Amino acid sequence: MARFVFITGGVVSSLGKGLASASLGALLQARGFSVRLRKLDPYLNVDPGTMSPFEHGEVFVTDDGAETDLDLGHYERFTGVAARKTDSVSSGRIYSTVLEKERRGDYLGKTIQVIPHVTNEIKDFISIGEDEVDFMLCEIGGTVGDIEGLPFFEAIRQFANDQPRGQCLFMHLTLLPFLKASGELKTKPTQHSVKELRSIGIAPDILVCRSEHPIPMKEREKLALFCNVRPDSVIAALDLKSIYEAPLYFHRERLDQAVLDAFQITPAPKPNLARWDDVADRVFNPEGEVKVAIVGKYTQLEDAYKSIAEALTHGGMANRVKVRVEWVDAELFDREDPAICLQGFHAILVPGGFGERGTKGKIKAAQFAREHKVPYLGICLGMQLAVIEAARNVAGLTNAGSEEWDHEAGQKRFEPVVYHLKEWVQGNHKVERKVGDDKGGTMRLGAYDAVLSEGSKVAGIYGSTNIEERHRHRYEVDTKYRDKLEAVGLKFSGMSPDGRLPEIVEWEDHPWFIGVQFHPELKSKPFEPHPLFADFVRAAKETSRLV
Repeated sequence: MARFVFITGGVVSSLGKGLASASLGALLQARGFSVRLRKLDPYLNVDPGTMSPFEHGEVFVTDDGAETDLDLGHYERFTGVAARKTDSVSSGRIYSTVLEKERRGDYLGKTIQVIPHVTNEIKDFISIGEDEVDFMLCEIGGTVGDIEGLPFFEAIRQFANDQPRGQCLFMHLTLLPFLKASGELKTKPTQHSVKELRSIGIAPDILVCRSEHPIPMKEREKLALFCNVRPDSVIAALDLKSIYEAPLYFHRERLDQAVLDAFQITPAPKPNLARWDDVADRVFNPEGEVKVAIVGKYTQLEDAYKSIAEALTHGGMANRVKVRVEWVDAELFDREDPAICLQGFHAILVPGGFGERGTKGKIKAAQFAREHKVPYLGICLGMQLAVIEAARNVAGLTNAGSEEWDHEAGQKRFEPVVYHLKEWVQGNHKVERKVGDDKGGTMRLGAYDAVLSEGSKVAGIYGSTNIEERHRHRYEVDTKYRDKLEAVGLKFSGMSPDGRLPEIVEWEDHPWFIGVQFHPELKSKPFEPHPLFADFVRAAKETSRLV
């Protein structure tokens, strides 16, 4: 039976619960334990799939097709454990399930209430797969005191009481602000947060205190006294230069030891941190630098492209270089010549997205990369727009466009190079979609196989002609234009196993120009960089030597 660690937050949001959870998972792994991490989000959306990136950041996709919170990306990157649908749930999903059961009559006519029906559903979710791992780490989104989060806090309180004594632990993250005028760290916000947590029946075992300044022993002892925890269970969480320093930092703060002590696991297995020592060495001791432009439409919020930014960092680790990412708003090219903005970059990446805004600029970025022989990686929409650019400017299909956003779709001359994907094969069955279907959860989601052409650049990068990657899209490049595009040098070097859906395109006469329909960034890890990103940064490194 798994031991459960529940991670909660107080005072303010965005303190780093996801990073602390992921780091703790990595440290427990380093001591030889198996772990699984789980996120419980209080918002009423069924999942973040239909939420704006400005609202929520990126949507992380699992192998089994779940659209989840970006914290699951941290979990995977730090532990290497592939997330599943059962590792992410929202209030919306919980309430939908309860109401579906009520409509079916599963509750036998009882009055449906938050307690016990909603809390029971949350507890059932928490316990899924509890026999598979040594530790189950469950992060509760939001902060203590939020109205929408109360059912989750009540559920974990009940869950801890249902388990044998000593089977559950509560870790609470709070803010320890520094008042410059008085030169003091103030513990009162943390005290109030713990008081709020205890008022709903949860007493924290470990405090993780986010601070910009070191926490003196005097303040740690004060927190321990007023919050009823052991002094060695007050853990400082200081700002770090890199998130990949976090596991080593929390180990120095003895977070993993505090957890094992709370569970009375003695003697504690010694940790093997060689993996993280190597990661830190590669992060802090680069042997060069490359500049990569990410031309996107959500550049005002970097979390919208979180996995891409991290995958580029991993690619830098693989090549022992620092990747300096600069965010370029695609709409800038509606007014400016791309050459003015993109000169000096060693590589260009165009990520995915939805809707028409910014597409003209992304097409110009792809054209600039093609004509100036700059390494280019197009992901999802970035691949589709690279194909449209090739169709318009090289293959002579001047009216090439996409059914998603091109308003000339009704005209005879319009060439829908990218079309709405209405059916595809998933496993052993056919999936069908209509344009008017609900938006949530209806895309081509999750892991799918692809077959790569022998002798292609991507086959050499992967070292195989059979791969599996994660998808999230509802539009696809039409293969009926394949012959015309391949005749001018844009090769369809990766296809779905049935040969119907293009997965990868590449320019034959270009040093490094690849577009992929899937999202390789979702599977990249600091200790296992994705081969596409590793080779993309290698190509950028080669370009930097020529400049």
